[in-house]
Amino acid sequence: MLPIDLKIELFAAYPPEAKSLVSAHLVAMQRLPLSFLPSLLRQIIDYDFKFPAERTSADRELANLSSLTPAQTKEWFQEFSRLSLNARLESFDWINLPAQFVEQQAAYLWSTHQLDTFRKAATEYGDRLQIAAPPQALPAKRLGIAVIGQGVDSYDQLLFRYLRQHGTYFSKVNPENGLGHLLAAIAARANDHPIPYAHWYVDGGQSADHSATLTSVSYKALEPVRASILKYMNSEIQRPGMGPEELRTNLARLSPSELGADKSQDAVLSRFQVRLFTEGSGTQIFSTTFAQWTAREVLRRAQALTLLVRFAPRQRPRPMNELLANSHPNPEIDPLGSLVDADMGSYYQWLNQQRLPGADQSSFLVWFEGHGQAVAIGPSMPRGTVSNSELNLADLVRLLTA
Repeated sequence: MLPIDLKIELFAAYPPEAKSLVSAHLVAMQRLPLSFLPSLLRQIIDYDFKFPAERTSADRELANLSSLTPAQTKEWFQEFSRLSLNARLESFDWINLPAQFVEQQAAYLWSTHQLDTFRKAATEYGDRLQIAAPPQALPAKRLGIAVIGQGVDSYDQLLFRYLRQHGTYFSKVNPENGLGHLLAAIAARANDHPIPYAHWYVDGGQSADHSATLTSVSYKALEPVRASILKYMNSEIQRPGMGPEELRTNLARLSPSELGADKSQDAVLSRFQVRLFTEGSGTQIFSTTFAQWTAREVLRRAQALTLLVRFAPRQRPRPMNELLANSHPNPEIDPLGSLVDADMGSYYQWLNQQRLPGADQSSFLVWFEGHGQAVAIGPSMPRGTVSNSELNLADLVRLLTA
């Protein structure tokens, strides 16, 4: 089947809001090349479970596509139209399995030396869309916080190596009630700007007491889901012929109800939490990887205005079969190794934050938990400098966001 043959009846399996969105823009979709449309449908099919920022992005993209004349559509997608696809891809159920189609298309384009052409076409389309539908102004300046080193008594190596050059290193921060100060600061932002899924607290271990105004995800609270996924993965890899690509595809099909997710949660957050484990690599095993990946996804998908990520000690590495079997109820932890992981994880968190709109006005803080070291990055912070000022975390956040 080709896009020109699309009818709304073919989308009967889509959730209600996604189906309504397709219906409103079906004519525009009929004009798109097959090499592009499934990538768009991959986003639309989960529309009912998307964060507001993702919905807004999809709405704006589809509105723009529907506003194009047939001639403009041909111009925008001429590079995509030049790509050659085989009959197997054309007969694939790309309407109901768009993600699987995209994976198979990528393999085919690579094997036929067309992947560079596709990337060029995708880049040009993204540039056009950025001009036609620029991001909206933010209701508040973005703030990211990383808390690293939980459980480490002392560390004599250089911390924040990659972040110091971008902001101010503080050497005499008062650590007393530091986490409490930070949680109070982000709760105040949530009260000032009560936007759904805009203010997050991610904990790689057991979350601390926090305001209900924050969207919260913690490694400890998701232990039942994580255990279910590890059990599923361990069972699947025992099957003859099971490879990583097939396992990844099977994981993507799992629903929250199949994994014991909390049924009282809203569907958007529940689906997001499951995908942290089904799409992430290593999130099922190491808490530091979980915290880093969750931070990436919160920024990429929810485009959080406020994000506090607290890294916790991960278990020590063991043979992969043992890790997947989840056979150690109380595994040995590695606080020092986790600090090194989290130090790099905080740098990645800042990089991902800088990819979002408003990066030039955003602020970022990383703190060595229980100690006096921190780095603050933002418009008000001199770059590559050192401060010996004695202040607590509440003062530092106020100074950073002034």
